[in-house]
Amino acid sequence: MVGMDNRSEIREFLGTRRAKLSPEQTGLPSFGGTRRVPGLRREEVALLAGVSVEYYTKLERGSLAGVSESVLESLARALQLNEAEREHLYNLARAASPSARPRRKPSEGVTPSIQRLLESMVGVPAFVRNGRLDVLAINGLGRALYSEAYGQNTGTVNLARFAFLDHRSHGLYPDWEKAADTSVAILHTEAGRDPFNKSLTELIGELSTCSEDFRARWARHDVRLHRGGYKDFRHPAVGDLHLAFDALMLPNAPGLTLTAYSADPGTPSEDGLRLLASWAATESTSITSKENA
Repeated sequence: MVGMDNRSEIREFLGTRRAKLSPEQTGLPSFGGTRRVPGLRREEVALLAGVSVEYYTKLERGSLAGVSESVLESLARALQLNEAEREHLYNLARAASPSARPRRKPSEGVTPSIQRLLESMVGVPAFVRNGRLDVLAINGLGRALYSEAYGQNTGTVNLARFAFLDHRSHGLYPDWEKAADTSVAILHTEAGRDPFNKSLTELIGELSTCSEDFRARWARHDVRLHRGGYKDFRHPAVGDLHLAFDALMLPNAPGLTLTAYSADPGTPSEDGLRLLASWAATESTSITSKENA
């Protein structure tokens, strides 16, 4: 069965979390001297988690199979994991179980009712994606917002591939570094949830082969619960947009997320969205006229 290397994922995830902490951050005394590597030592994590050094070393080498919830909680507290990191740790432990099975097959498309819902959202850009960042459905304003990603492409757009393999992403995302970090963190989170997903593994392999920027970020093992916040765009036709986003899991479509963007009232971005809608309508009319010519 093709999937992520669970033991390697565990080893790298715990190692990178440990490297982010200093003794001072955890309340441990610092005994001075130069540390060969940054962060806590294994014996310090073991002390904080209330386990033996030998046992923690075994865990960090990738042996999470059969580990109790209380030990996982102790590890999460010792390493000061946030919500996304804690969930990732639990996912890695589940995947390490000998009885681990692939998740229910993700939905490969959207239902007609979801498509109608998207199309009814005329005032906001909105789309539905899967865990590997394939855009499976998008409304008109969403396609206008991501016009740089679509171009002449009428097929499926993958937002991670766009970010790392298409130079136009640097123009669309004024803070490209943040957008790139987010894309990789989402993919890493999904890899923890669904380590047997062959198409996800293939995408990660492709991006790792083709992009040094992706490889460097993947090695950080950062994860993220992408539920809401703000994202900046620099659209070639309407300029800068600072948009709030809300990402909602679709309960009747396993693995799919609906993301909608909106502008705060009374801001230049609200005017920008209106201008984007007008631009999209003009573009649509122009395309229709050419097709009928």
